[in-house]
Amino acid sequence: MNLDFTQMNKLFGPITSKRVLKAIVCVVLLLLAFKAGEVVGFNKARFSYRWGENYHRNFGGPRNGFMRDFRRDIEGKDFISPHGTFGSIIKIDGNMLIVKGKDNTEKTVLLSERTSIKIFANTANPEELKVNDTLTIIGSPNEQGQIKAEFIRVFR
Repeated sequence: MNLDFTQMNKLFGPITSKRVLKAIVCVVLLLLAFKAGEVVGFNKARFSYRWGENYHRNFGGPRNGFMRDFRRDIEGKDFISPHGTFGSIIKIDGNMLIVKGKDNTEKTVLLSERTSIKIFANTANPEELKVNDTLTIIGSPNEQGQIKAEFIRVFR
């Protein structure tokens, strides 16, 4: 069907055809905004789901699960922070460290060019890290539950 605006103007008048065109444009923009919100919501939900699925495998979690002995968990004796860890390096593989923390929980730590490494007060390079170094790591988790390191303090 071929729509001619001159015929539409004759039938409805010039003001009505402009209003119809504006209404169509508004509906299309609203549908695009809705779709953008749907995509953002889906990606946020996917991140949360994957992070939650990997929590126990990557961070250990409370020994007795989340609901058992909850009083001790509230006091902070059993929760493991996803934003960092303390432990010893057991493996170095390029820009990835495997760190063994308390209760023998192993965590994967990813290094980047933005990672700041300090050995005592001195700035260090990733190449200076050694297996069995004791360290504290502060960073943020990714979807797989790995810690993207922002700051590492090495204790020798």
